[in-house]
Amino acid sequence: MNSFLRHSLGRIAGTTCAALLAFGGLTAPTPVHADETCNSPFMGKLIKGQEDFVYVWTLGIEGVGDGSDKLVTIDSNPKSPNYGKVIHKLSVGRRGEAHHMGFTDDRRYLWAGGLDDSRIYVFDVYSNPAKPKLIRTIADMPAKTGLVGPHTFYAMPGRMLVQFLSNTKDHGGVTGMAQFTNKGKLIRTHAMPTDNGGDGYGYDIGINPGKNVMLTSSFTGWNNYMMDLGKLVQDGEAMKRFGSTMVLWDLKTMQPKTTFSVPGSPLEIRWSLKEGDNWAVVATALTSKIWLVKQDGSGQWQAKDVATIGDPSKIPLPVDISITADGKGLWVNTFMDGKTRYFDLTDPENPKQTFEKETGKQVNMVSQSWDGKRVYITSSLLANWDKKGDADEQFVRAFNWDGQDLSLAFEVDFHKEKLGRAHHMKFGTKAVRAAHGPQSTPVRVAASDVPGR
Repeated sequence: MNSFLRHSLGRIAGTTCAALLAFGGLTAPTPVHADETCNSPFMGKLIKGQEDFVYVWTLGIEGVGDGSDKLVTIDSNPKSPNYGKVIHKLSVGRRGEAHHMGFTDDRRYLWAGGLDDSRIYVFDVYSNPAKPKLIRTIADMPAKTGLVGPHTFYAMPGRMLVQFLSNTKDHGGVTGMAQFTNKGKLIRTHAMPTDNGGDGYGYDIGINPGKNVMLTSSFTGWNNYMMDLGKLVQDGEAMKRFGSTMVLWDLKTMQPKTTFSVPGSPLEIRWSLKEGDNWAVVATALTSKIWLVKQDGSGQWQAKDVATIGDPSKIPLPVDISITADGKGLWVNTFMDGKTRYFDLTDPENPKQTFEKETGKQVNMVSQSWDGKRVYITSSLLANWDKKGDADEQFVRAFNWDGQDLSLAFEVDFHKEKLGRAHHMKFGTKAVRAAHGPQSTPVRVAASDVPGR
């Protein structure tokens, strides 16, 4: 990372520290649903119109409540008497840097991980969607795989694919993915490529089954993401250890095909869900850019910088994006300035910002409902990267979106509720019970349809 960028980020951090298309079986989604657009295309789309719950994977804070990481359930149905309130919280009994979650393909189970202790938790969100229960803890992955920091949990047909951020050897950024059965049995691992331009780093996963391609992005290792942000940005050598690549994989063989140079730590990947679209976007955290991954006229996949987010010299730090169901819009959250922006993606080669609003003193994850009428935002990035003092707000905020402005629908103050730091969200639905009733038959997946099998 160049010295100017390091200096700028250091200055800001110092201030803040002081202050479906499946393999023949699934149909394409339609805008009548309300599910998150970041979910795997292999997941059944069960939410129609209005999500019932928001599940929040929450970092524990020592001395706050029980101090442990927990899964918090918020009632998000306006017709409910408990609308906008916490109706359930499930502690895992320890702090392990709770971070991301992902549903299994049948949506019965929600997997969640800790970036510090590398534990994976499997929650049953089917038996009683309002009150998830912990049914399995996987605690031996570092010893079995040599991988640390489970980050992205991505549903495959009858499988879960998990992207890790680090390794047991040096806690650096060279890492890999692991494939599990839905019951949590380890099947195999896949190393991130370190040849042909690969840096070995990983972060997110995004799949386009119709094109038989998977994209992965890159971040940094345990040594960096567990370091205090103010200290990190003053460490010149540490600042060099951020990912700068994306990898295009053959989905069925799980073999890397092409490595793209995408400087500045490309994070969340979002494929357009509009039928006929075959492109994805990603935002780079350190250089504040939107990149487009798309085939050129000859059919070759290319990655190119297509837009700027805010003022890169001020390091707004884009941290999460949410694409609209029609592929025509993109929500972008920037952590440092606490803003939520909307980009018009009608021409994905030339995204145009059309809206921005400060939605918090620090903002992280953003999830638009599938029907486009609501946007949910959380506040926490990483325990040691969150702002300090009065700027350390911790919340889930729900907004209504009328196409012109975001208006606050409800807010849950996680400090006031003694819950911890609100990080990742997933939408819950009562419909999962009806879809998988006692008489339902589990989907059978042919061996040939399981990637990497």
